[in-house]
Amino acid sequence: MPGLGAYTGRPVGVLGLGRSGRALARALLARGAEPVLFDDDPATLRRAVAETGGRPGVPEEVARLALLVPSPGVPLTHPAPHPLIAAARAAGVPILGDIELFAATHPEARLVGVTGTNGKSTTTALIAHILTAAGLPATAAGNIGRPVFDLAPASGDILVLELSSFQLDLCRSLRCRIAVWLNLEPDHLDRHGGLEAYIAAKRRIFAGQRAEDAAVIAVDDPVSRALAAELEATGRRVIRVSGGDEPAAVRVPEGRLREEDAEGIREVLDLSTVPSLRGVHNRQNAAAAYAAARLLGVAPATAARALASFPGLPHRMREVGRLGRIRFVDDSKATNPAAAGRSLASFPAVYWIAGGRPKPGGFDALAPHLGNVRRAFLIGEAADELARFLDGRVPAEDVGDLARAVAAAARAAREEEEAEPVVLLAPACASFDQFADFEARGRAFAELVAGLAAPAGGGAP
Repeated sequence: MPGLGAYTGRPVGVLGLGRSGRALARALLARGAEPVLFDDDPATLRRAVAETGGRPGVPEEVARLALLVPSPGVPLTHPAPHPLIAAARAAGVPILGDIELFAATHPEARLVGVTGTNGKSTTTALIAHILTAAGLPATAAGNIGRPVFDLAPASGDILVLELSSFQLDLCRSLRCRIAVWLNLEPDHLDRHGGLEAYIAAKRRIFAGQRAEDAAVIAVDDPVSRALAAELEATGRRVIRVSGGDEPAAVRVPEGRLREEDAEGIREVLDLSTVPSLRGVHNRQNAAAAYAAARLLGVAPATAARALASFPGLPHRMREVGRLGRIRFVDDSKATNPAAAGRSLASFPAVYWIAGGRPKPGGFDALAPHLGNVRRAFLIGEAADELARFLDGRVPAEDVGDLARAVAAAARAAREEEEAEPVVLLAPACASFDQFADFEARGRAFAELVAGLAAPAGGGAP
């Protein structure tokens, strides 16, 4: 497909003016195209016009656009297409995402794509961290960090892109030299209209690959194992990895990262010694990142040192405070039950803060991971549904909001006799009922922890 240069002198619609939309508008103007801006929020539209130099559009001119580029959050099909998406389709106007357009504009860049239901951000950051430590020109972007059109890659640069299902849904010919697939759990079903459509969107990460490219697939769930076998059957180059002990080229049995190749089995790193990669789910992230780095020529010892020095990402299993023996861990990014379940399994005694806006599909995925939960403190719109699910499994109370939850969880952890209690924010839900996003929820949690007072008399909690 053509890059930005094909649109010089032509009107291109930008629908949704968050960071990625504004970056695209600036890039269009720099290439001589006419950015026509749309946003459902008039104030956002005014700010974007002033910032980018684009002009506001009106619905009637959608049919005259050379291209419409919606932001990933704009509904394409479910629960209903955005009116401007429907208008563009009716008029035969092409609809593409900024990722695909960027890749066509910079064909010289080497793209490493990372997708999966959980772990995308950590794995993306890990790959970029390892490559940078090895002296390779690497940048993380996409759904993490900088929008792609804020980048100016030189020939041969490695761009590690976190790719959500929303972004991949807008790609048709994206070529990832290495495509990393981490896992598949039901998520965003309301947006995609069902599990099959969600899987189909994720699978687009492989669509533009060539024979010399590689797919790194974590085979710890049935859908991913079947996908690896399917691609292998077509002659594709597949590197299997596992966060446990599934048969794979890179696996992490009992927390020890191992690589197996023609020379035998290589012990790489004991991940239990790396605080930022705590938890079973991070074993899978580390295995996938290591495999991708090895494909790009990084030596095992160099990759191991880089993994050991990884600082971690905010709101992903990050310890944000300690009061006496009680640790407070922020995993606000655990916005679905599968992700929250992995967090719950990572600590021996959990005082769990959960809730928010529930996603379709219920909470059954949590059931195998409740053994370490001592008490649950429920917040937000999902509190009633969670309470029904936990009834008979875990003592739970609806406390309403995050401030009450932190206070109640800290009090319970202080009063009970666990040696290493953890107050864990792993909501299993979206944040949008009470917070702007998961980052805002995580920041609020850290602030509340910082504000906790020592008990009367100054004793340790």
